[in-house]
Amino acid sequence: MNTWIVVGVLALVILFVVGQFNRLVRLNVRVNEAFSQIEVQLARRADLIPNLVETVKGYAAHESATFEKVVAARAAATSAQTVHDVAVADGQMTQALRGLLAVSEAYPDLKASANFLSLQEELSSTENKIGFARQYYNDNVRSLNESIAAIPGKFFAGLANVSAGEFYEVDDPSKRDVPKVDFK
Repeated sequence: MNTWIVVGVLALVILFVVGQFNRLVRLNVRVNEAFSQIEVQLARRADLIPNLVETVKGYAAHESATFEKVVAARAAATSAQTVHDVAVADGQMTQALRGLLAVSEAYPDLKASANFLSLQEELSSTENKIGFARQYYNDNVRSLNESIAAIPGKFFAGLANVSAGEFYEVDDPSKRDVPKVDFK
């Protein structure tokens, strides 16, 4: 009788360990998959950039500094590897695109161009998808980090070869500024 109790307890312990191991591995896979989704959307945006730049160039050829910033930001975005580097490059790309779209404001013919409007809409849609992908990634990182920090996950993280994930943060100081409201 005692043998069966020992075997039963041992089986429960083994099932518990395997369950914790698999849970941490599953969370880690979700984080990796979520980061891949960010990269897919960033690649989609990077593919739109040359078309957008060429369209704007046709109307605003003398705005070469703006075009150079966009091209440089695109190059940095396509070569980034780590979460931090991708986030930094993403922030630079966002700033460069804001500059490019600001240039378009000075050219009414450009703003009315069907090609430009289509590209602008596609870019806007992609930016929304990037935002959702960032949120999904950070939600998964939070779940993984909470599981690793709490007991019993803390004891199994090393066994599962899983470490805490890095949150995706775009450093954009302008988003932290308090908006100025003027009712003149």
